[in-house]
Amino acid sequence: MSSSPRPPQPASPSGGGRLSALQRTAVADLLRIAPVADELGARFAAAGHQLHLVGGSVRDALLGRLEDDLDFTTDARPEQVLALVKGWAESIWQTGIEFGTVGAAKSGFRVEITTFRSDLYDGDTRNPVVTFGDTLEGDLLRRDFAVNAMAVSLPGHAFADPFGGLGQLADRVLDTPGTPEHSFRDDPLRMLRAARFVSQLGFHPAPRVVAAMTAMAGEIDRITPERVGAELDKLLLGAHPVDGLRLLTETGLADRILPELPALRLERDEHHQHKDVYEHTLTVLEQAIAQEADGPDLVLRWAALMHDIGKPATRRFESGGGVSFHHHEVVGAKLARKRLRALRMPKALIDDVAQLTFLHLRFHGYGTGVWTDSAVRRYVTDAGPLLSRLHKLVRADCTTRNPRRRAALQRSYDSLEERIAQIAAAEDLARVRPDLDGNAIMELLGIPPGPLVGRAWSHLKELRLERGPLDRDTAEAALLDWARGEGIVQ
Repeated sequence: MSSSPRPPQPASPSGGGRLSALQRTAVADLLRIAPVADELGARFAAAGHQLHLVGGSVRDALLGRLEDDLDFTTDARPEQVLALVKGWAESIWQTGIEFGTVGAAKSGFRVEITTFRSDLYDGDTRNPVVTFGDTLEGDLLRRDFAVNAMAVSLPGHAFADPFGGLGQLADRVLDTPGTPEHSFRDDPLRMLRAARFVSQLGFHPAPRVVAAMTAMAGEIDRITPERVGAELDKLLLGAHPVDGLRLLTETGLADRILPELPALRLERDEHHQHKDVYEHTLTVLEQAIAQEADGPDLVLRWAALMHDIGKPATRRFESGGGVSFHHHEVVGAKLARKRLRALRMPKALIDDVAQLTFLHLRFHGYGTGVWTDSAVRRYVTDAGPLLSRLHKLVRADCTTRNPRRRAALQRSYDSLEERIAQIAAAEDLARVRPDLDGNAIMELLGIPPGPLVGRAWSHLKELRLERGPLDRDTAEAALLDWARGEGIVQ
């Protein structure tokens, strides 16, 4: 192990034994992939070059979660790397070659090989002047966190940890190889990566990292919205997204990239059972995640995070001392669209999150279960393919600490789901469509294609929602009655 330019973070009292076990785990994982990693290392060694497994690959190996995407670093220049993988790799790509990275595929593994870097940054953007380095330690120094600044040589499996990453990994600490101020000034996106790693790995940032994130939060404005949005997606999909979101809020980064979240801290929940809507929202997110059955659901998680963002703009203090947030779901849906568009999110995700935000209060009109069949049909039709997510969001939105109220709300929603199932058994609720199609409408009314057909179709759909399925004669009679009222037919 090479010498350290600064003392590593102290290990926990049981750190020594744990570190030894972690090293053994890493070596075992490396032996598992030896046919790929060691073959590649042997080719580089034969040509007089170093090759090291590095970064997230080493970190994940130490955590027992190594996957099939492997990152390597080398002293060989990109053109030399291309020559060395030619004839060995099954495919090669050069999309990152201007940054010194060559990609290749071999035996089901995707590998990326990057020349040692010692980049310089201009301090205005996050785009470096790419400068190739000559030492492994210099390359590791420029990485974001010490837990990502460890390397294993190939084919020899010598372990390099010049900045104490192994000890920090054992203690689940995030710290930078150099000073965090220098690291974040070089690339402000690393501040969001810190929050993302808190979410994904369950780590906690070192105090100096938190201090630097707080002092330098404004630097995140140098990062493009697309990159910010991508990091937020990864954070939300992690195992501990609430912890990552708290870090963004506490450091002031959320004020720059997701201001709707910290704005909730000043608002009280309408049930007065929570410290504020911010805490309520984080609880809803956790409770929505607890209902996921098929892995992380990005749409559901975004909807849980955004569902109440309309409350600050709609807060009203009532004469009796209460607080109301009338129509916050309408305002919230618009704000969700605005924020997600600003983050350059996909249109489908924006539409789904906005619709879930808009619909999340609809259930509360169900009350004691007196909804008509028509109201149930409209609930299902408006939710469409989002119905299962809406079920989860509404159930997650129940955060009252009153056990009786909580049980009553859950019973009420159980009742609604039973009603939906009963009506669905008799009708095709998944596709509520008029009982006559466009061709039948035109034939019956004697009209050509155009807007009038659409109006007639919409009327029949409303009728279908109100009364349920109609037989052909009833549907035709109803359409003719409507057409006479509109002056379309005599």
